Amino acid sequence: MKPEVDQILGLSASQLLGGIAPLLPTGYAQGAVSLVAFMMILSAQEYERAADIRVAENNDVRALFKSLAAQVGDAELKAKLETAAATADSSLKISALDAANYELRRLLISLHIYMESQPGENARAAEKSIWQTLRALADRRALKLPSQ
Repeated sequence: MKPEVDQILGLSASQLLGGIAPLLPTGYAQGAVSLVAFMMILSAQEYERAADIRVAENNDVRALFKSLAAQVGDAELKAKLETAAATADSSLKISALDAANYELRRLLISLHIYMESQPGENARAAEKSIWQTLRALADRRALKLPSQ
């Protein structure tokens, strides 16, 4: 059996919380060790789901661009949306997924600003779709506190 990073972090956190922290004097040292252990637990959680979150986010934003590009009257923005909607993640490395995610989010901000400046029900519906996508992105990234 080959231990994965999340398992190593989890076991290390357990050792810190159960074996080392209780031996330290109450106060800063015990608190610091407990905080490091807690961060390790959250890092283990992130390790397991990091690529999945980013791929799903990137796909959701691209789908949003595809669905809203036709409503955009600004030719430059529309072309950027159509181009971005046709892209795909070329790597599952977190750094590559993050780079794509940052670019997609920047374009999403531009789209949001554009839609806010437009009159009419279609623009309001587009804004609602944007907010729903942003909510899904935030929900996906939410950290879950470990249960006792």
